[in-house]
Amino acid sequence: MNLSDVRQEYTKNGLYKENLTEEPLDLFETWMSSALELGVCEPTAMTVSTIGLDGIPSSRVLLLKTIEDGDFYFFTNYDSDKAKELERNPGIGMNFFWPEIERQIRVKGICKKASLEKSKEYFHSRPRLSQIGAWASYQSQPLLSRKQLDEKFDELKIKWDGQEIPYPEHWGGYAVTPTEIEFWQGRQSRLHDRFRYSSEGGKWKSERLNP
Repeated sequence: MNLSDVRQEYTKNGLYKENLTEEPLDLFETWMSSALELGVCEPTAMTVSTIGLDGIPSSRVLLLKTIEDGDFYFFTNYDSDKAKELERNPGIGMNFFWPEIERQIRVKGICKKASLEKSKEYFHSRPRLSQIGAWASYQSQPLLSRKQLDEKFDELKIKWDGQEIPYPEHWGGYAVTPTEIEFWQGRQSRLHDRFRYSSEGGKWKSERLNP
């Protein structure tokens, strides 16, 4: 297995200053719309990075659920490792990569818990079995076997059969206020196009970066 020979040339598009918008979220929404329309696999999937309690970065893939009032929202278990890490250090990184259209978006920001009202609203909009799953899983905690998890899930399905699933207080949303957003368009010979927006005094400035 020779991994050094694995490479892909990017030839589909370019990114130029005239393509930029004054507000980065406008460009984000344009790129997200393109990803959705072109059938990108899991377009809302993002690699979310936090700083672990040991000081080492920790990453995992989550799904972006909405953007409201300039904030990115995702939902998770408040007892998870990522939640404990965000409690200690609210700095966060998020990365979207869409190989089908040769684009990547990097977001840096500050994270805070979403309102209880928003968390409840989203929880009750989820598929019923996903709601039960939020109760069945003690996220990030050791698990003796898959059987133990499945039995807990089945037990809760029977317990709440025909009833509304109660909202779990240990589960909810996070809102990420971006401080930097970088747009990356793959180009030939690894000479990619990169533009970074930075927030300064409530206003955004953009600049082209070397690839």
